[in-house]
Amino acid sequence: MNGCGGGGRARSGSYDGPVPETLPPVGIDLFDVERLLLAEAAEPPLPPQDAEARDRVWEMAVRANPTLFDGPVVACGELERTGPRIVRLSWVRVTYRHYALRRVPGATALPSLFVNVVQPTDDGRVLAARMSPSTAAPGRWQLPGGSVEPPRVGAVLDESALAGQAARELAEELGIGAAAEDLKLWVVTRGENGSIGLTYLAPVLPEATLRADFTAAAAAERVQGREPELDAIALVRSPDELVGLAGPHADYLEPIVRRFSGCR
Repeated sequence: MNGCGGGGRARSGSYDGPVPETLPPVGIDLFDVERLLLAEAAEPPLPPQDAEARDRVWEMAVRANPTLFDGPVVACGELERTGPRIVRLSWVRVTYRHYALRRVPGATALPSLFVNVVQPTDDGRVLAARMSPSTAAPGRWQLPGGSVEPPRVGAVLDESALAGQAARELAEELGIGAAAEDLKLWVVTRGENGSIGLTYLAPVLPEATLRADFTAAAAAERVQGREPELDAIALVRSPDELVGLAGPHADYLEPIVRRFSGCR
Protein backbone atom coordinates (compact mmCIF):
# COMPACT_ATOMS: atom_id res chain seq x y z
CA MET A 1 0.00 0.00 0.00
CA ASN A 2 1.12 3.53 -0.42
CA GLY A 3 0.50 7.03 0.79
CA CYS A 4 -1.79 9.08 -1.26
CA GLY A 5 -1.36 6.11 -3.24
CA GLY A 6 -3.01 3.97 -0.64
CA GLY A 7 -0.68 3.14 2.21
CA GLY A 8 0.87 -0.10 3.34
CA ARG A 9 3.63 -1.95 5.11
CA ALA A 10 6.88 -0.09 4.72
CA ARG A 11 8.53 -3.10 3.12
CA SER A 12 5.72 -3.25 0.57
CA GLY A 13 4.58 0.37 0.38
CA SER A 14 5.91 3.12 -1.83
CA TYR A 15 8.19 5.79 -0.46
CA ASP A 16 6.20 8.90 0.36
CA GLY A 17 8.62 10.59 2.72
CA PRO A 18 7.53 12.21 5.99
CA VAL A 19 3.78 12.13 6.57
CA PRO A 20 2.27 15.55 7.41
CA GLU A 21 -0.59 16.08 9.78
CA THR A 22 -4.13 15.57 8.54
CA LEU A 23 -4.18 16.50 4.88
CA PRO A 24 -6.87 18.95 3.78
CA PRO A 25 -9.16 17.68 1.01
CA VAL A 26 -8.07 20.54 -1.24
CA GLY A 27 -7.57 19.64 -4.88
CA ILE A 28 -8.95 16.12 -4.58
CA ASP A 29 -10.81 15.10 -7.72
CA LEU A 30 -13.48 12.39 -7.62
CA PHE A 31 -14.78 10.76 -10.80
CA ASP A 32 -17.80 8.49 -10.99
CA VAL A 33 -16.59 5.53 -13.02
CA GLU A 34 -18.19 2.30 -14.15
CA ARG A 35 -15.64 1.18 -16.75
CA LEU A 36 -11.86 1.32 -17.07
CA LEU A 37 -9.94 1.04 -20.33
CA LEU A 38 -6.38 -0.06 -19.51
CA ALA A 39 -3.21 -0.01 -21.59
CA GLU A 40 0.44 -0.49 -20.67
CA ALA A 41 2.92 2.28 -21.51
CA ALA A 42 6.71 2.57 -21.34
CA GLU A 43 8.42 4.38 -18.48
CA PRO A 44 9.59 7.83 -19.63
CA PRO A 45 13.38 8.24 -19.98
CA LEU A 46 15.05 9.54 -16.82
CA PRO A 47 18.09 11.84 -17.00
CA PRO A 48 21.13 10.18 -15.38
CA GLN A 49 21.48 12.94 -12.79
CA ASP A 50 17.88 12.48 -11.70
CA ALA A 51 18.38 8.71 -11.44
CA GLU A 52 21.46 9.22 -9.27
CA ALA A 53 19.63 11.70 -7.03
CA ARG A 54 16.64 9.34 -6.79
CA ASP A 55 18.90 6.51 -5.67
CA ARG A 56 20.51 8.70 -3.00
CA VAL A 57 17.11 9.70 -1.65
CA TRP A 58 15.97 6.09 -1.65
CA GLU A 59 19.10 4.88 0.14
CA MET A 60 18.62 7.53 2.83
CA ALA A 61 15.02 6.42 3.26
CA VAL A 62 16.05 2.78 3.62
CA ARG A 63 18.67 3.67 6.22
CA ALA A 64 15.96 5.49 8.18
CA ASN A 65 13.48 2.63 7.73
CA PRO A 66 15.13 -0.70 6.81
CA THR A 67 11.74 -2.30 6.18
CA LEU A 68 11.32 -0.34 2.93
CA PHE A 69 11.50 -2.67 -0.06
CA ASP A 70 12.09 -1.75 -3.69
CA GLY A 71 9.46 -4.08 -5.10
CA PRO A 72 7.55 -3.85 -8.41
CA VAL A 73 4.50 -1.60 -8.60
CA VAL A 74 2.38 0.13 -11.21
CA ALA A 75 2.36 3.89 -11.78
CA CYS A 76 -0.16 5.92 -13.75
CA GLY A 77 1.04 7.14 -17.12
CA GLU A 78 -2.09 9.02 -18.18
CA LEU A 79 -5.72 9.32 -17.13
CA GLU A 80 -8.48 10.67 -19.35
CA ARG A 81 -12.24 10.50 -19.63
CA THR A 82 -13.46 8.98 -22.87
CA GLY A 83 -17.19 8.97 -22.17
CA PRO A 84 -19.80 9.07 -19.41
CA ARG A 85 -18.38 7.08 -16.47
CA ILE A 86 -15.61 5.69 -18.72
CA VAL A 87 -11.93 6.37 -18.00
CA ARG A 88 -8.89 5.42 -20.05
CA LEU A 89 -5.82 4.74 -17.93
CA SER A 90 -2.31 3.97 -19.14
CA TRP A 91 -0.05 2.24 -16.64
CA VAL A 92 3.70 1.91 -16.29
CA ARG A 93 5.88 -0.70 -14.58
CA VAL A 94 8.18 0.86 -11.96
CA THR A 95 9.59 -0.06 -8.55
CA TYR A 96 8.99 1.69 -5.25
CA ARG A 97 12.15 3.76 -5.48
CA HIS A 98 10.59 5.61 -8.42
CA TYR A 99 8.58 7.69 -5.95
CA ALA A 100 11.77 9.00 -4.34
CA LEU A 101 11.81 11.31 -7.38
CA ARG A 102 9.21 13.35 -5.50
CA ARG A 103 12.08 14.49 -3.28
CA VAL A 104 14.41 15.37 -6.16
CA PRO A 105 14.17 19.07 -7.12
CA GLY A 106 13.25 19.49 -10.77
CA ALA A 107 12.52 15.80 -11.33
CA THR A 108 9.13 14.40 -12.30
CA ALA A 109 7.67 11.26 -10.75
CA LEU A 110 4.75 9.44 -12.30
CA PRO A 111 1.60 9.40 -10.16
CA SER A 112 1.16 6.30 -8.04
CA LEU A 113 -1.77 3.97 -8.70
CA PHE A 114 -3.61 2.17 -5.93
CA VAL A 115 -6.81 0.31 -5.13
CA ASN A 116 -8.84 0.78 -1.98
CA VAL A 117 -12.20 -0.30 -0.66
CA VAL A 118 -15.17 1.35 1.00
CA GLN A 119 -16.33 -1.30 3.46
CA PRO A 120 -19.77 -0.31 4.79
CA THR A 121 -21.57 -1.66 7.82
CA ASP A 122 -25.21 -2.64 7.81
CA ASP A 123 -26.06 0.55 9.72
CA GLY A 124 -24.49 2.87 7.11
CA ARG A 125 -21.03 3.53 8.53
CA VAL A 126 -17.68 3.26 6.71
CA LEU A 127 -14.56 1.51 7.96
CA ALA A 128 -11.40 3.59 8.31
CA ALA A 129 -8.11 1.90 9.20
CA ARG A 130 -4.95 3.19 10.90
CA MET A 131 -1.51 2.26 9.63
CA SER A 132 0.79 0.55 12.12
CA PRO A 133 4.18 1.95 13.26
CA SER A 134 6.08 -0.49 10.99
CA THR A 135 4.63 0.98 7.79
CA ALA A 136 5.71 3.82 5.51
CA ALA A 137 2.91 6.01 6.90
CA PRO A 138 2.61 5.23 10.64
CA GLY A 139 -0.56 6.45 12.31
CA ARG A 140 -2.32 7.51 9.11
CA TRP A 141 -6.05 6.84 8.75
CA GLN A 142 -7.20 5.64 5.35
CA LEU A 143 -9.28 3.04 3.56
CA PRO A 144 -8.00 -0.53 3.34
CA GLY A 145 -6.11 -1.00 0.10
CA GLY A 146 -2.71 -1.01 -1.54
CA SER A 147 -0.50 -0.21 -4.49
CA VAL A 148 -1.44 -1.82 -7.78
CA GLU A 149 1.04 -4.55 -8.69
CA PRO A 150 2.06 -5.42 -12.26
CA PRO A 151 0.69 -8.63 -13.77
CA ARG A 152 2.79 -11.76 -13.80
CA VAL A 153 4.23 -13.12 -17.03
CA GLY A 154 1.39 -14.21 -19.31
CA ALA A 155 -1.27 -12.37 -17.29
CA VAL A 156 -3.02 -9.08 -18.04
CA LEU A 157 -3.93 -6.08 -15.94
CA ASP A 158 -7.63 -5.56 -16.55
CA GLU A 159 -10.72 -4.61 -14.55
CA SER A 160 -11.08 -8.11 -13.17
CA ALA A 161 -7.45 -8.23 -12.05
CA LEU A 162 -7.75 -4.87 -10.30
CA ALA A 163 -10.87 -5.97 -8.44
CA GLY A 164 -8.95 -9.09 -7.46
CA GLN A 165 -6.15 -7.00 -6.01
CA ALA A 166 -8.67 -4.96 -4.02
CA ALA A 167 -10.25 -8.15 -2.68
CA ARG A 168 -6.83 -9.47 -1.71
CA GLU A 169 -6.10 -6.30 0.27
CA LEU A 170 -9.36 -6.72 2.18
CA ALA A 171 -8.44 -10.28 3.03
CA GLU A 172 -4.84 -9.57 4.02
CA GLU A 173 -5.48 -6.44 6.06
CA LEU A 174 -8.91 -7.06 7.56
CA GLY A 175 -9.55 -10.78 7.15
CA ILE A 176 -12.64 -10.06 5.03
CA GLY A 177 -13.29 -12.71 2.40
CA ALA A 178 -15.06 -10.68 -0.28
CA ALA A 179 -15.00 -12.12 -3.80
CA ALA A 180 -13.59 -9.91 -6.55
CA GLU A 181 -16.88 -10.04 -8.44
CA ASP A 182 -18.67 -8.65 -5.38
CA LEU A 183 -16.58 -5.46 -5.42
CA LYS A 184 -17.98 -2.66 -7.56
CA LEU A 185 -15.75 0.07 -8.98
CA TRP A 186 -17.33 3.18 -7.50
CA VAL A 187 -15.05 6.21 -7.72
CA VAL A 188 -11.65 7.19 -9.10
CA THR A 189 -9.74 9.75 -7.06
CA ARG A 190 -6.87 12.03 -8.05
CA GLY A 191 -5.03 13.53 -5.11
CA GLU A 192 -1.66 14.64 -3.83
CA ASN A 193 1.18 14.19 -6.34
CA GLY A 194 -1.52 13.32 -8.90
CA SER A 195 -1.86 9.88 -7.31
CA ILE A 196 -4.74 7.86 -8.72
CA GLY A 197 -6.97 5.74 -6.52
CA LEU A 198 -9.46 3.15 -7.75
CA THR A 199 -12.10 2.92 -5.04
CA TYR A 200 -14.34 -0.13 -4.84
CA LEU A 201 -17.56 -0.59 -2.89
CA ALA A 202 -17.84 -3.82 -0.89
CA PRO A 203 -21.02 -5.57 0.33
CA VAL A 204 -22.26 -4.44 3.73
CA LEU A 205 -21.24 -6.41 6.83
CA PRO A 206 -22.27 -6.21 10.49
CA GLU A 207 -19.92 -4.38 12.85
CA ALA A 208 -19.38 -7.52 14.91
CA THR A 209 -18.18 -9.43 11.84
CA LEU A 210 -15.77 -6.68 10.82
CA ARG A 211 -14.22 -6.45 14.27
CA ALA A 212 -13.92 -10.21 14.66
CA ASP A 213 -12.32 -10.59 11.21
CA PHE A 214 -9.86 -7.76 11.90
CA THR A 215 -8.86 -9.21 15.27
CA ALA A 216 -8.32 -12.65 13.73
CA ALA A 217 -6.27 -11.27 10.82
CA ALA A 218 -4.02 -9.28 13.17
CA ALA A 219 -3.50 -12.30 15.41
CA ALA A 220 -2.59 -14.47 12.42
CA GLU A 221 0.08 -11.96 11.36
CA ARG A 222 1.62 -11.89 14.83
CA VAL A 223 1.71 -15.69 14.97
CA GLN A 224 3.88 -15.52 11.83
CA GLY A 225 6.21 -13.06 13.55
CA ARG A 226 4.97 -10.07 11.55
CA GLU A 227 3.41 -6.84 12.68
CA PRO A 228 0.01 -6.21 11.04
CA GLU A 229 -0.14 -3.36 8.53
CA LEU A 230 -3.13 -1.92 10.39
CA ASP A 231 -3.28 -1.45 14.14
CA ALA A 232 -6.80 -0.03 14.56
CA ILE A 233 -10.11 0.40 12.78
CA ALA A 234 -12.91 2.91 13.26
CA LEU A 235 -16.43 3.12 11.87
CA VAL A 236 -17.59 6.57 10.83
CA ARG A 237 -20.96 7.81 9.66
CA SER A 238 -19.97 11.25 8.36
CA PRO A 239 -16.97 13.53 7.74
CA ASP A 240 -17.61 15.16 11.12
CA GLU A 241 -16.76 11.89 12.85
CA LEU A 242 -13.36 11.78 11.13
CA VAL A 243 -12.32 14.73 13.28
CA GLY A 244 -12.16 12.40 16.26
CA LEU A 245 -9.52 10.20 14.60
CA ALA A 246 -6.20 11.58 15.85
CA GLY A 247 -3.27 11.59 13.46
CA PRO A 248 -2.81 12.19 9.73
CA HIS A 249 -5.54 11.24 7.28
CA ALA A 250 -5.15 10.16 3.65
CA ASP A 251 -6.16 13.07 1.45
CA TYR A 252 -9.01 11.15 -0.17
CA LEU A 253 -10.59 9.93 3.08
CA GLU A 254 -12.82 12.91 3.88
CA PRO A 255 -14.13 13.34 0.30
CA ILE A 256 -14.87 9.61 0.03
CA VAL A 257 -16.72 9.50 3.35
CA ARG A 258 -18.62 12.63 2.36
CA ARG A 259 -19.59 11.10 -0.99
CA PHE A 260 -20.69 7.84 0.61
CA SER A 261 -22.73 9.51 3.34
CA GLY A 262 -24.49 11.57 0.69
CA CYS A 263 -25.27 8.47 -1.39
CA ARG A 264 -27.08 6.52 1.32
